[in-house]
Amino acid sequence: MARTSGAMGATTGGPERYSRRDRLRKRFEFRQTQLHGRRIHSPHFLIVVRPNALQDTRLGITVTKKVGNAVERNRVKRVVREVFRRNRALFPGSHDVVFIAKKGAPALGYAAVLSEVQKASGKLRREAQR
Repeated sequence: MARTSGAMGATTGGPERYSRRDRLRKRFEFRQTQLHGRRIHSPHFLIVVRPNALQDTRLGITVTKKVGNAVERNRVKRVVREVFRRNRALFPGSHDVVFIAKKGAPALGYAAVLSEVQKASGKLRREAQR
């Protein structure tokens, strides 16, 4: 049985949770992935994939000021996190994945980002096997 927290009764466990262990948190982790990972280009994102020594796939998101103002940058990050959280099967296991947003990314909704990730999914898996 899942535990609940807070007045809203949200569950704190389960397969779709986005916890601290699912994130790249340190600058060093981002830099290592970006320097040594494999790159996949999509229309609105550069996706970098690198194997890690963990069992979990971890996500990092980079959105620079060139992409938009703070509201737009935060929205891009929320949407990418949600796609990752709901569709883990599209991402290779035991890898670090960094999304670098390109211009035009703030205009995308959930469905558009999901579509881009689905199209890049085959490339993600191939690059992860190299």
